[in-house]
Order: sequence, then structure tokens, then C-alpha cells
Amino acid sequence: QVQLVESGGGLVQAGGSLRLSCAASGRTFSRYTTNWFRHAPGKEREVVASISWSGGTTYYADSVKGRFTISRETRDTAKNTVYLQMNSLKPEDAADYYCNARIAGIDYWGQGTQVTVSS
Repeated sequence: QVQLVESGGGLVQAGGSLRLSCAASGRTFSRYTTNWFRHAPGKEREVVASISWSGGTTYYADSVKGRFTISRETRDTAKNTVYLQMNSLKPEDAADYYCNARIAGIDYWGQGTQVTVSS
């Protein structure tokens, strides 16, 4: 079993920043890509950013390019931790943010962390 735990959400004013963390634990023996999704009320869930195990390949949704940065811990003993640095936040970024990883063919999800952006 694998557990993903997100943290770092909260309330921020528009233009502000937050950093989300996703820590994986358990049977994380294989290399895997980590994704951040978000789900806002009345909207479809969307992938926000992804990062490969090495950190060398990243993906960003157009809506967050230039504002969000996904990164992975570089220390070998901590590579199961991924961050999402969110800058210049907009009210439309408000959502529940979820960490996701497919490990050994199984999709794992965190419990989510809420991001609220006040205008």
C-alpha cells in the first residue's frame, strides 16, 4: 500500500503564494510520475502539473504556466516528496488540490488540500 499526504493549502489573497507538499510513503519501490490535480465546485477535475521521478520532465496546464512550479526533493532519501509552488494566485485557482501517483499499475490519491483565493 502507498499513502499520499498533501499539505500546505489555505487561504491567500489574489496575487499571493502557497506551496503544497505531497509526501508518499509505504511501498514506493518503483520510479513513478507524480501529478497534481485540482477540482473546483462545478468544474471538472483537471491535471495542473506533473513531474517525472528524475524531475527532468515536467508538465503544466496552460492555465498555470509561468505561475506554478512543480519540483521533487533531490535527496535520494526524500524523493517521494513533491512540491507545487503556486505564485500569483488568482481566484480561479481556488479548488481542492490532490496529489496522484500511479505506482505498479495502481492509482493512488491523497486526501486533498483546499486552496482558497480571495479577490
